[in-house]
Amino acid sequence: MVFRCQRDSWARQFATRVVSCREAELRPESGGEPMRGFQVVLEDTILFPEGGGQPDDRGLIGAVPVLRVTRRGAEAVHFVETALEPGSAVLLSLDWERRFDHMQQHSGQHLITAIAEQMFGFKTTSWELGRQQSVIELDTPSMTTEQMEALEQSVNEKIRERIPVTVRELAADDPEVETVRSRGLPGDHTGPVRVVDIEGIDSNMCCGTHVSNLSDLQVIKLICTEKGKKNKTNLVFLAGNRVLKSVEQSHRTEKALTSLLKNGPGEHVEAVKRLQSSVKLLQKNNLNLLRDIAVLIARDFKSKPVQSPLFVLHRKEGDSEFMNIIANEIGKEGGRAAGRQRSWEARPLPGQGNQDESSRRSASSAPGIHQSTNR
Repeated sequence: MVFRCQRDSWARQFATRVVSCREAELRPESGGEPMRGFQVVLEDTILFPEGGGQPDDRGLIGAVPVLRVTRRGAEAVHFVETALEPGSAVLLSLDWERRFDHMQQHSGQHLITAIAEQMFGFKTTSWELGRQQSVIELDTPSMTTEQMEALEQSVNEKIRERIPVTVRELAADDPEVETVRSRGLPGDHTGPVRVVDIEGIDSNMCCGTHVSNLSDLQVIKLICTEKGKKNKTNLVFLAGNRVLKSVEQSHRTEKALTSLLKNGPGEHVEAVKRLQSSVKLLQKNNLNLLRDIAVLIARDFKSKPVQSPLFVLHRKEGDSEFMNIIANEIGKEGGRAAGRQRSWEARPLPGQGNQDESSRRSASSAPGIHQSTNR
């Protein structure tokens, strides 16, 4: 079955009727306990059920939020928390911002896939429409920076040419079905086959929702490539409003860095490098000073005519190495002390990890030194 959302991707409201409503459970995408509710089937729907790499839509049935839409054979199943009366007339309202974002990313993927194959012979083996960015898996072990730049330039030229995007429905036994690009139909598919055409560029079997003209994509930005599975390459991209949001976020970050670093955007990287070098040097100097202090504390303790059987020291910037230096210095000439870790507020210095095995052995083997742990 082809749903109303597939025949008219731009419809934002739609009047229909409830066919059935039955109790069900929904497992949240983030995990956790199942949510109790109802599965509602309508005569038709403008809410797209997930499929073809595209997530499902959100919206309202009347005033009732739709939390998930899935396909079950020829039916679109809407999960809601409130029961709806079968046979009742309802008004569907679409979360348009989510839908239009999905349309831009999905049509963008079709365009990138078609041009990548035309220019370099890179076939698309899968894709994912993510919440922040989308990924196309290309059947190539690598993609050069020059190839990515040429591909980005070409797809944006097509967008500026305002090329139409149309949807056709073919009978499943139509010979033309065999000529369009496809990764195959679902095993439970029924009804006509949808073909999405980008005029003069691509014909692709697809169940998703799409823009009607490439100009609706606004712009495409290829972000990077990553090593994929089985000797393939993942191409990360943004389309449409996601590009604008990314630019806005980058601008805010750049503005904040300009204020903090007191220089222009072109000098930010060098300024951060200088700061990193200064911090490393300060950390090294601080560590050396702390070690010298530990040695002096231990020698001061040993120089006393009468040594206490118990050595207690509280120093918030001390750590396990600081404690071990003191213990080792006291133990060198047989002094007696009991190191009590509970008297310390140990905070590791930046860049330091836990006490290593050799330092633990050294401290624990020093004459008259005992280490205890907090309990």
